[in-house]
Amino acid sequence: MKIVFAGTPEFAVPTLQTLIDSPHEVVAAYTQPDRPAGRGRKLTASPVKDLALTAGIPVAQPENFKAEEAVQALADLQPELMVVVAYGLILPQAVLDIPKFGCINVHGSLLPRWRGAAPIHRAVMAGDSKTGVTIMKVVKKLDAGDMLYKVDCPIGADTTSSQLHDRLAELGAEALLKVVNMIETGTLQAEAQDESLVTYAHKLEKQEAVLDWRQSAVELDRKIRGLNAWPVAQTTCNGQVLRVWRSEVLNRPAAAAPGTIDSSAQTLDVATGAGMLRLLEVQLPGGKRINGKDFLNAHPAAGVVLGS
Repeated sequence: MKIVFAGTPEFAVPTLQTLIDSPHEVVAAYTQPDRPAGRGRKLTASPVKDLALTAGIPVAQPENFKAEEAVQALADLQPELMVVVAYGLILPQAVLDIPKFGCINVHGSLLPRWRGAAPIHRAVMAGDSKTGVTIMKVVKKLDAGDMLYKVDCPIGADTTSSQLHDRLAELGAEALLKVVNMIETGTLQAEAQDESLVTYAHKLEKQEAVLDWRQSAVELDRKIRGLNAWPVAQTTCNGQVLRVWRSEVLNRPAAAAPGTIDSSAQTLDVATGAGMLRLLEVQLPGGKRINGKDFLNAHPAAGVVLGS
């Protein structure tokens, strides 16, 4: 089939690569315009653009599809199918109507749970035991289209959003190819979403990174794992920002005020609103990520109250 691909971040790369390697023809890759990135704020191409150019696929980067010319340019490609993976632009009905078989999307959750911008992070932060990928039809309402295929993925007790992101990207690519083949052979069965089960995965905000030690150790651990690798959980220690990359819930009660570092431990154990949390990997501004024991050796902090 003639396919137009639309995606932007790293999450979309495995799916595009899978389509490139398949018998199907990717006639164009749509991605967001180059954006300033890094300390120098240099204009940087998206991961999807980099892969498409390497593979010799024409790239289109419209700001949006409000202009008739942008819609017509897509129509001129005469795609049979449009595959969308974390593209970042809303597709108007005029675009959705162009491909013969419509537009389908790779979404990183088991819909209807976690519609929206940050489904992977929200699943970890909520303590879900599993998530997955849903291939669905694209409709005007956010992530509300009929489901075409699902694949489950467990969330372990130490799974981070970063790890889950990479796993779901690969699972999504495999699932998408199966769906494309089923569309081609006419064997696909669509299933409507149950609107009563919908939850929304709101976009992550930097201010969410601050840890509230009055929460339980379990809640804080989920948050730390959910915010790895962005924006990364943080607190303060002796007036300095301390980023927390990894943690572990301990099976013992807290014996001090929330945020207090255990003065009797050789490890970086912190009292919370319910239980103790061991900080396994932390980072000071300008420093490297180090384990909690090494941090205590270099920065004596026993008895210090984090976040105060």
